[in-house]
Amino acid sequence: MRYRFPLQLAICAALIFGFAGAAWAQGNASSDLSAAQRLDVMRSKLEAMRRSLNSAISSMGAAPSEKEKKNPDDPRERLRGLDKEAGSILSEVNDVRSKQERSDKYDHTILDRLETSVAEIKTRVDAGLQSTASARTASVASSGSSNKKKKKGGHLFGLFGGGGDDKFEELTGTVAPGRDRVLFEEAAKEVRKGNHETGRLLFATIVNTYPDSPFLPLSKLAIADSFYLEGTSASLVQAAQAYLDWLTFFPTDPLADDAMLKVAESEMRQMGLSDRDITHARKAEQRLKALLQQYPQTNLRAIVEDRLRETQESLAMHNLGVARFYYEARYNKGRGTGLKGAQSRLKEIIDKYPNFSLRDEVLFRLATTYQLEEEPDEAAKYYQDLLRNFPNSDYGEKAKEQLSIIGAPIPEPDPARKNIMPAEKSGFMGNLMQQVSGRADVTVNGNGVLISKDKKEGSNDLIDEAVKYNGQLPANLTPTAPVQRSTRPPSTTPRPQPAIQNPSPTNAAPAATPPPGIKP
Repeated sequence: MRYRFPLQLAICAALIFGFAGAAWAQGNASSDLSAAQRLDVMRSKLEAMRRSLNSAISSMGAAPSEKEKKNPDDPRERLRGLDKEAGSILSEVNDVRSKQERSDKYDHTILDRLETSVAEIKTRVDAGLQSTASARTASVASSGSSNKKKKKGGHLFGLFGGGGDDKFEELTGTVAPGRDRVLFEEAAKEVRKGNHETGRLLFATIVNTYPDSPFLPLSKLAIADSFYLEGTSASLVQAAQAYLDWLTFFPTDPLADDAMLKVAESEMRQMGLSDRDITHARKAEQRLKALLQQYPQTNLRAIVEDRLRETQESLAMHNLGVARFYYEARYNKGRGTGLKGAQSRLKEIIDKYPNFSLRDEVLFRLATTYQLEEEPDEAAKYYQDLLRNFPNSDYGEKAKEQLSIIGAPIPEPDPARKNIMPAEKSGFMGNLMQQVSGRADVTVNGNGVLISKDKKEGSNDLIDEAVKYNGQLPANLTPTAPVQRSTRPPSTTPRPQPAIQNPSPTNAAPAATPPPGIKP
């Protein structure tokens, strides 16, 4: 007995620190977004909350008359109160967004306050929907056969027109055993049809109404996939945020490295050309490096390294463009003191981006800056590096001339790099098309983690296997859980195989052996 209180205290402290860490991670992720993006994410979350609340309220029968005294403990009144609060916050968000569009001045600290309010109301809405689930079930049971009739008004959350059946309203407005599986199937179908908003709301119903459902973790991940598959600029912002939110709750899930890769690819799909804003390229580089650092044994290492090279190519090209500008402004136009600026950009490329395709040009320009500053030893070092590692470069003869002027020896080319040709330059049409599109030429996978972009049902996506096996992924389809970096010494005991998450109910059919190679 005397150890019970300290143990409880320790558990409470661990929970508090855990929630604080999750909140910090979410806030840190939000700080990477622009003000407009933060407002769009908040607006999307609030609108989704209000749709869920309105659907839950409508499923609980007619509202009490004005003459009747409203009971504050009535589930309908509780949900109406939450809807009113969410509407008030949404009004503030829209007001700030309008000011920003008009370029009016406003206090930017209001964004932090609004994000805190959205996170707080989201927690209360989820709790309210879960606590009123039984009341909605009782309301449907008492209504009898009236639920089977067709309605003339709008359908699910106002997304459907009048007429037609009301299967989605019944699915989202009632709680029944096995309903989560039906919701999961219908949500996947809607996303594949391109009805991303409808699919998200059906997945969100599982999260809000069935907290013990084995489909809950994959529903959260599928919501992120729906944003990623939608592919608009606003959707990609929310996709990255949704994947990060999922990683906050499931950092050791076998699909965690896939989700983190999607965060990076969401940024890569928004990357502009190297002579424009490189914010998204920097974010993508940070995410890819974090993936390799947190999950050093991931099976995605080869893919991540390829993505990282492409991202760093864009960042290095941006620095080279700035260096060229500084150099030209200083020496060809006779203004400014851009030599040091060009030198710092070129050195950054040498230090950070060893695989840059135009590294020979960078070495030559960097050597030139040192030669102009009358530092021949430093200049000779970079000229020699150029001749040693890029013997076929267009700058080779010029480098030899400058080494002769300096009086430094001309090195022999590295045999391992003797046959390496300089990088091919894009043709006129290729450059023109890139300038028109404004998008960087990078390789990304358009598929989500669970759902592929071809939107075909039964295409051996992981979401099909999750439906087939009652919310779990079979052992031969579940990737090995990515090992996070740890400071502890490696254990000498063999590591057990990762358990399948969210085991199916005991009455579920035994899992058949699915074909290998299903992971997207």
